[in-house]
Amino acid sequence: MDTFIPVRPDIPLLAILLYALIAFMFGITATPWYLRFLLHFRLGKQMRCETVDGRIASVFNHFHAKKAGTPTMGGVLIWGSILLTVLLSRVLSLFGIVERSLLQRGQVYLPLFMLVSFGLLGALDDYLNICCIGKKRGLDWLPKLISLLAISTAGGLWFYFKLGYDAIHVPFIGELMLGGWYVPVFIFIIVGTANAVNVTDGLDGLAAGLLTIAFLALAFLAYLKGLTVLAGFCAVSAGATSAFLWHNVPPALFFMGDTGALALGGMLGVIALMIDQVFVLPLIGFVFVIEMLSVIIQLTSKKLRNGKKVFLAAPLHHHFEALEWGESKVTMRLWIVGIFFAMLGIFIGMFG
Repeated sequence: MDTFIPVRPDIPLLAILLYALIAFMFGITATPWYLRFLLHFRLGKQMRCETVDGRIASVFNHFHAKKAGTPTMGGVLIWGSILLTVLLSRVLSLFGIVERSLLQRGQVYLPLFMLVSFGLLGALDDYLNICCIGKKRGLDWLPKLISLLAISTAGGLWFYFKLGYDAIHVPFIGELMLGGWYVPVFIFIIVGTANAVNVTDGLDGLAAGLLTIAFLALAFLAYLKGLTVLAGFCAVSAGATSAFLWHNVPPALFFMGDTGALALGGMLGVIALMIDQVFVLPLIGFVFVIEMLSVIIQLTSKKLRNGKKVFLAAPLHHHFEALEWGESKVTMRLWIVGIFFAMLGIFIGMFG
């Protein structure tokens, strides 16, 4: 699919940058108030004592037990800043201050739908995780998975029947026609991306930094395809996420929680589908992919090899922690990897 720089964009580049700055300022300004709110209602993180397969998470507990009680649900601040910026753009357009707002049905409604629906689901999971006493915390995996599948299915059906999406672009090859199979592919991408971001959200600043990189990469590709409103929305998402990152770098003042990781991960997948860059998404979100794969490999190895592990701990960032790299070094090195592969993804997205 050819790329081009729009001669008369719906939203000028300067306006896109200003919207990103506004989202950043919303997040920075609201952080002290929101942090006090979380502390007042004791919405602190309950640290997990067990791995997915029920074993003691010794590596995790060794490095992260001291973080117990740190405020969580910071993701509400991120998607709240995004929503406020989008609504502000709408108000400005109504008063004739700007020609077009970010609230456009063709480019922004679907990412917003995924952001809010996954965000509310994640918020419920976070709240139950905080409030439930005992071994069982948060939503059970089955209702959580069913909810993710139901929301993703609604999005996939809308893409297929309403928007006419039935193919995905394969770089340097062309269009791969899927027909009705587009819907299950859509579901797989959305649920997979949301869970991959959620798995990665285990070190201070790690997921937020990588999400900022990914949203900036998608903003660039969307702008080149002439989808300037969507590019603006991606830039706003990067601005809001970087405002959260400002206070999430080690030592984090608060955590993103499922309400942030699921929402932003699901939205990342939707945007990649909208700009037809499904095969570029694993490069733009490369670290998310390898983090998810490390969990799958670890669980498979334990099951098939009588408990033997491939990594010292999973996800992969905990393996590096176990090698005594230190949390900040692991985070920044994975940021570097994320930047490199995002640049590679941009290159392939432009010329593939």
